[in-house]
Amino acid sequence: MDRPTVLFVMAPNLDEARALGKKLVEERLVACANVVPGVHSVYIWQGNLCEDSEVLLIMKTHEKNVKRLVDRIKALHTYEVPEIIALPIIAGSEDYLAWMRETLI
Repeated sequence: MDRPTVLFVMAPNLDEARALGKKLVEERLVACANVVPGVHSVYIWQGNLCEDSEVLLIMKTHEKNVKRLVDRIKALHTYEVPEIIALPIIAGSEDYLAWMRETLI
């Protein structure tokens, strides 16, 4: 369960995205959080078609941290149902992956 993993999390605005990313890095649950503003989202929520500007967080962690991260993000996030998607990293720079292992709890 030490496989490197990428998490995608959407936030409603830049302030919340930055706060989430900073908190999760400080807690060493993620090695890095990239904040990507300017995402245009189209989705169905409670039966209605919605369009919103959102901010994407791309976070790097290890598979063993995913359950704790999901719980932590839900506790910190303002969305009722935040988007939290985890994908395995199948390959990458060995130097970067080693840095991740050293950085994470």
